[in-house]
Amino acid sequence: MTESSIKKLASTLLDAITDKDPVVQEQVCSALCSLGEVRPVETLRTCEEYLRQHDKLAHPYRAAVLRAMERVLSSRASELDKDTASTIILLASSEMTKTKDLVWDWQQAASGVLVAVGRQFISKVMEELLRKLHPGTLPHCAVLHTLASLSVANAFGVVPFLPSVLSSLLPVLGMAKQDTVRVAFCSALQRFSEGALEYLANLDRAPDPTVRKDAFATDIFSAYDVLFHQWLQSREAKLRLAVVEALGPMSHLLPSERLEEQLPKLLPGILALYKKHSETFYLSKSLGQILEAAVSVGSRTLETQLDALLAALHSQICVPVESSSPLVMSNQKEVLRCFTVLACSLPDRLLAFLLPRLDTSNERTRVGTLQVVRHVINSAAAQMEDKKPFILSSMRLPLLDTNSKVKRAVVQVISAMAHHGYLEQPGGEVMIEYIVQQCALPPEQEPEKPGPSSKDPKADSVRAVSVRTLYLVSTTVDRMSHVLWPYLLQFLTPVRFTGALTPLCRSLVHLAQKRQEAGADAFLIQYDAHASLPSPYAVTARLLVVSSSPYLGDGRGVAALRLLSVLHPNIHPLLGQHWETTVPLLLGYLDEHTEETLPQEEWEEKLLMFLRDTLAIVSDNAWICQLSLELCRQLPCYDETPQEKNFLYKCIGTTLGAASSKEVVRKHLQELLETARYQEEAEREGLACCFGICAISHLEDTLAQLEDFVRSEVFRKSIGILNIFKDRSENEVEKVKSALILCYGHVAARAPQELVLAKVESDILRNICQHFNTKVLGVKVETKDPALKLCLVQSVCMVSRAICSSTQAGSFHFTRKAELVAQMMEFIRAEPPDSLRTPIRKKAMLTCTYLVSVEPALDEQARADVIRGCLHSVMALLPEPEEEDGGCQKSLYLETLHALEGLLTSLLQRNMTPQGLQIMIEHLSPWIKSPRGHERARALGLSALLLRHFLEQLRVSALVPFHNLGLLVGLFSPRCADLWPATRQEAVDCVYSLLYLQLGYEGFSRDYRDDVAERLLSLKDGLVHPDPTILFHTCHSIGQIIAKRLPPDQLISLLLTMFEALGDPEKNCSRAATVMINCLLQERGGVLQEKVPEIVSVLRSKLQEAQGEHVLPAAQHSMYLLATQHCAAVVSSLLGSPLPLDSHTSMLWRALAVEPRLAAQVLGLLLEKMSRDVPFKESRAFLLGRTPDRVATLLPLSATCALFEVLSTPAAGPAVLELYPQLFVALLLRVSCTVGVQLPRNLQAQERRGASPALAARNLEPCRCRAEPSVVTSMASLLTLAVKASLLAFAGSLRSAAQHRQVMGASRGSSGRIRVVPSLGSGVVGSLWGIGWGQPWQDQLCP
Repeated sequence: MTESSIKKLASTLLDAITDKDPVVQEQVCSALCSLGEVRPVETLRTCEEYLRQHDKLAHPYRAAVLRAMERVLSSRASELDKDTASTIILLASSEMTKTKDLVWDWQQAASGVLVAVGRQFISKVMEELLRKLHPGTLPHCAVLHTLASLSVANAFGVVPFLPSVLSSLLPVLGMAKQDTVRVAFCSALQRFSEGALEYLANLDRAPDPTVRKDAFATDIFSAYDVLFHQWLQSREAKLRLAVVEALGPMSHLLPSERLEEQLPKLLPGILALYKKHSETFYLSKSLGQILEAAVSVGSRTLETQLDALLAALHSQICVPVESSSPLVMSNQKEVLRCFTVLACSLPDRLLAFLLPRLDTSNERTRVGTLQVVRHVINSAAAQMEDKKPFILSSMRLPLLDTNSKVKRAVVQVISAMAHHGYLEQPGGEVMIEYIVQQCALPPEQEPEKPGPSSKDPKADSVRAVSVRTLYLVSTTVDRMSHVLWPYLLQFLTPVRFTGALTPLCRSLVHLAQKRQEAGADAFLIQYDAHASLPSPYAVTARLLVVSSSPYLGDGRGVAALRLLSVLHPNIHPLLGQHWETTVPLLLGYLDEHTEETLPQEEWEEKLLMFLRDTLAIVSDNAWICQLSLELCRQLPCYDETPQEKNFLYKCIGTTLGAASSKEVVRKHLQELLETARYQEEAEREGLACCFGICAISHLEDTLAQLEDFVRSEVFRKSIGILNIFKDRSENEVEKVKSALILCYGHVAARAPQELVLAKVESDILRNICQHFNTKVLGVKVETKDPALKLCLVQSVCMVSRAICSSTQAGSFHFTRKAELVAQMMEFIRAEPPDSLRTPIRKKAMLTCTYLVSVEPALDEQARADVIRGCLHSVMALLPEPEEEDGGCQKSLYLETLHALEGLLTSLLQRNMTPQGLQIMIEHLSPWIKSPRGHERARALGLSALLLRHFLEQLRVSALVPFHNLGLLVGLFSPRCADLWPATRQEAVDCVYSLLYLQLGYEGFSRDYRDDVAERLLSLKDGLVHPDPTILFHTCHSIGQIIAKRLPPDQLISLLLTMFEALGDPEKNCSRAATVMINCLLQERGGVLQEKVPEIVSVLRSKLQEAQGEHVLPAAQHSMYLLATQHCAAVVSSLLGSPLPLDSHTSMLWRALAVEPRLAAQVLGLLLEKMSRDVPFKESRAFLLGRTPDRVATLLPLSATCALFEVLSTPAAGPAVLELYPQLFVALLLRVSCTVGVQLPRNLQAQERRGASPALAARNLEPCRCRAEPSVVTSMASLLTLAVKASLLAFAGSLRSAAQHRQVMGASRGSSGRIRVVPSLGSGVVGSLWGIGWGQPWQDQLCP
């Protein structure tokens, strides 16, 4: 880019600098800076030219341009030529002094440009600034500010000009009357002094190494005299602070004698200002500089001023640091710097002042003093070397302080002491112990709120600070290695240091590794020389037990295992190789898990395996017995941590199991029984685990010791009837019994399988039952303690499981099986049926699960009682609680349900036949049909589980029918529309399993997948949808799948079962049954011809029972579907319905007329039925000439009634027209044959009794004659339909001569003709007459 282009672009940007939007202004400045980075000279020249040409540009915009120039110059000043630099210097000088008024933003920007150029062209800048200093005239404030800034930015360039600058400024100091001007002078003098001090401190790099402090001393003192004696007395706080800030560096340039002369006035003057100013940082900073200057000249005045100095400084350090202002923290640093100066010069006086203040009880005083002590220890180490015992002894009272802030300060002091050899002195162990005590603090004991500057409250806690301190001292302070090792080992075993185990182990690991590097002799511990150290057995026991809770205490499991691995030479020489390979595996397992995911039982088993392997490698009975003794000694240490104590019991059992001394084993077992805290559930469980593990190797001794304890005086005294309320309460005795029962259970579970069967009934169960069944004066007393019941159930469960897992279980005859099952069922029935409070029923069902697998098998009645009792105990429970209301309760419910599932599966396994499966489902059937949704859901879930189990275990050796498939499918399939979505899903799973069971019985392999059956799984999503249309459409699809896979011989049983579901109280299920019935009839109805009478009969009866409005339309559709495939059979079956027809049967007849083709078939069949039999039968009396006695035959009568129902359906119109002649002739003949005919006797009896109110409106004898009413009404219906459909077609039909003769010839007299016409109604008669019916009828019409 050419120079002209750069200028144009820069000019354009500068023109936009006046935009009113601050964002635009900032963007313009950034663009100028970016341009200046590339072409600095052209950009700067353009800016200079722009400001010169736009003299009237407002100062905010001029300041913006100047700031852009400063940013370019800060990185590109070295690329300027002299001419450009001179031009910019003149511009900036002019801009800075253009107005005498203070326009700080503008003038500071111009000053910044001069400072930036002055880093490279200091001479030119200084020449320009010196020209601004006129004798006898106060300089511009911006000039002073620029000179001050240059002194800091380029001290080596400015200091040579200082004499000239000072000679111009000092004469006019007295003329400065305004505070702002005085502040500017103070700032300039401060920066001049700082620049001079930097110059003098680095003479080796200075351009003129001959410069000395004397060159400035006189001028600086003159300035000091004005500042201290005149300006410091000002009432303006800002000016006073500016003066004090300048006096600090100026004091270093004062002549020595002048400084000594001024100190008696200067120090009190500075100290007095502490009371006048809230922000004291500048005072403390200046005071520290003055003290350094005084010490550097060997001033004796400090001793006389020391008390006042220490008092003032101590009060400053005791101010609590609670402000968010950084100046407060900076002030404390400056105060501590003052103490450092005094400690280096007057250490004895300082300690005499500080250490007595450690004895005060005031928190602020003690914390502040401790901060000073720590700082002095670090910063004046040489001066404090011979004061170490004195300082250590003075810490006695602070160590007893319980205040958290004091504790934190004490820990910091101890950390400083560790770095400087204090802890190697006598009494240093107390400090180490104090650190460990603070590491053991639980987090909940630190309630105070953290300071505002703390980001993480836990990071500033006493414990966190102590943990960091202990680790740093152990790892970074080499001189502490011999102090801490092996001293820290003695803190591993005491209970009060449990919280400090993790940092202790980490520090010890590091120390041990350093010792190993130094050599074996340095690492091996001489226990004789360290009597206070714990034994190797104690260390092993402690570290192993705390590892059982590996994530507590910041991961103490990992730290403990690592320490255990490192210490192996000090524990036993044979363990090195094994532990070096095993411990990393344990640590890797912990890395794979978190506190939430770690399986506790599995982890404990890994640790016990580690212990077993260790004992096997050592293989020294004396060592093992000593370890077992130490493990038993540590039992009281874990009274507050039940889980770890439980694991400790397991470790004791494991160790005793490895011991070869039977006397030692029995002795320890006896002690455990006598000292156990039986009231604690975890301890009872742990004690039992101990006995069980020990029984692996010492079964006889373990059982014998248990019996000896029961016979011992300790136990007999506690349970005697006379002493039961003296030594222990009844509840305590129950707890002892509970523990003993549990012990026997664990012994049975752990003992070798080849030995346990011989002991089960003779020793184990006998003692278990003896402890449970208490007798008082020979009377059995039922225990009320749920814990005792639970222990009995657990023990019997373990005994049963041990029997089942034995290789000899098949030949073992368990004589007490029925008794134990009955006892378990008694416990289950005693539990409240609607709530789940204890795990007794869960444990009892688990016990029954194992018991039913043992020989001898339960009889059928006992099996049924077990199933019914357990189902009632679980299924009737109220719905399980939500997680937020009770996670433990929900977990107990799920475990109980799983126990029930296991029991039912075990019972089914004993009878893996279709009959056995049906028995299980029959027990579940009442719950499947329950009106309560949660009970249905549970029952369907259990059913699905049983069916899956049956399917998985199915082994078909010969092709046999699955004879109850239809019943089971019919039971589950309507549940696909249950109100509960979960129930629907389980119902589909049940049907799915049943279809595959059928395939299995048909000979298909277990891995065969049927495309039709697999479609069921894809339909499950449709069952989740709440839309009824989608739901029932899915049910129809399920019905289609069932229809395709169901064997023909199972179809009728399926239909009959579904007919039962029509009366289901759950309306959705009833509707689903109707959908599936109709689907089955549509898909498979063709094979049901022989079953039509049964289907029609069942359907009629179910219609009378069902209450739902949806049932009747669905039944009509079913009848229609059946009739389309088996019309004759349906008609014959319906004709068998009793007369008079009830409303439901009538509706079924009408359903046959909804489709014209079917209606025509039905009408034809009915006409055939009417003509097949004689209309009546005559009695013998009638043949002898007596009074006529004619009785109507039933089939024509039923057909006539059915014909009436069909003709009453409007949809039958087309079929009626088609068969009109035949219908009319048949009905007319029927009418003529009913004159004088009596109803069958059974119908006469019904009429007299008025059997059905629904039939009351239908009089069997209308028009005061015996003519059968349905015939007459059928005629009326026929004629009405004819008139409405086609009167002409009707008339044409009757004009047929043949038909007329048939009608007239078939009449057996005139009475039939006379009586039918009035019944037809005047409208129909008129129609007949109008179309020419015939004259002979006219004479016989009734009026």
